[in-house]
Amino acid sequence: MPHEVIMPALGMAQDSGQLLAWHKKPGEAVAAGDVLFEVETDKAAMEVEAQKAGYLTDVSAEAGSDVPVGQVIAMISETPEGSGEPGNGPTPEKTTDTAEPSPSGAEAGEDELPDGHQVIMPTLGMAQDTGLLVAWCKQPGDAVAADDILFEVETDKSTVEVNAGRDGFVAALLAEAGEDVPVGQAIAVISAQKPDKPVSRKAAGAPATTAGETAPELQEKAEPVNTPAPSPEKRLAAKTAPGVAGRVLASPKARRLAQEQGLDLQRLADAGHPQPFHVKDLETLKTLRAETPAASATAQRFEVRAEVKGTAFTEFATWARESGGQGDEAALLAGFAAASCGNLPSKVRVETMRQPKTYSASSLWLGQVAPADDEPEADLVVRDLRASRISSVQLEADRCPVISILRNGEGFTLVLEWPGGRLTTPQAIDLLSNFAGRMEQPLRHLL
Repeated sequence: MPHEVIMPALGMAQDSGQLLAWHKKPGEAVAAGDVLFEVETDKAAMEVEAQKAGYLTDVSAEAGSDVPVGQVIAMISETPEGSGEPGNGPTPEKTTDTAEPSPSGAEAGEDELPDGHQVIMPTLGMAQDTGLLVAWCKQPGDAVAADDILFEVETDKSTVEVNAGRDGFVAALLAEAGEDVPVGQAIAVISAQKPDKPVSRKAAGAPATTAGETAPELQEKAEPVNTPAPSPEKRLAAKTAPGVAGRVLASPKARRLAQEQGLDLQRLADAGHPQPFHVKDLETLKTLRAETPAASATAQRFEVRAEVKGTAFTEFATWARESGGQGDEAALLAGFAAASCGNLPSKVRVETMRQPKTYSASSLWLGQVAPADDEPEADLVVRDLRASRISSVQLEADRCPVISILRNGEGFTLVLEWPGGRLTTPQAIDLLSNFAGRMEQPLRHLL
């Protein structure tokens, strides 16, 4: 089946992208991962890779043209001849005089969308085909500002809050929380004027309903007119989507706080609480924890190790002290650790043989790593044991991940320990690999 190649959204407020150049010619074979074309926005130029092997066909946009985000610009087909779909003109079926005209939107049972700016499912990664709509932060008919958070979307790597991008009113929501929506598909409409009948419907052409109305299939199961209206809590639960494919739906802030506090959001889902979860739901989760006896007196603990060869970090620290004006070696470790976990700004506590010290890292620049004004709970702990004779560690699980640095000849042994629920195995491997790389090649951090 042919695969559509669309103009990706490289920014939250991007309406179009300029197609700089094609790297493949029509009819040419492509492999998954091959650079297909280059696109430029107002902020960056990026190479876009093919997501499927086949032949490039049905090219409908030329180099140098501005293309709306989400528009199909080519196909990857199984044969060089093409798919006969977008790009190379109409198909025979569409030009046959005896063909029956397709029904209009009203005849097909779909409500006409209000006029306004269409908000699409953004591309948060080059290999992303869909995004999971975690939650809407605005409802149909609500007024929005450009910087207001409109919805939350989850990919295989992260959960992101997406701004509305412009001022106006929510005229239509074209997908429901819990749905996987293809990248580039319209999921909302923001109009300049307050809509008379805002639209709310499922994604992928599901029957539309105006806000406040019930879909036909639900009307058949509606309760009698004399039945009391459901409580606000039940109405909220009815609008809330369940987890999809085993995933727990939660806002980014709720996820972060749950990780910091060692809370497992899955327990809320198992207890039947409606998703997506927000910060207020963490109090309920704490109550569940208090009511459930501990499965073990010792918290579950995980560990992964890495070896760092050479004395490059020691030499880098000497250079930073003598030439770079950074004499605090603990601050260098905090900066390396914060950059390795990829979660900025971060609080990193560095524990040495003398005393612990907490640092705030707001960017990748080591000059912006400074002692924290207070002593907040750290996101990550670096335990510097190079000055000791300790050669191995296996301690009780801390509330956050801990990287211990042990002397090993001219190099170091790095041990990452973390409690259950704080990191996934891929996240732990990525964190320790990045930190080990910076310790072995410190100049890499400055590039």
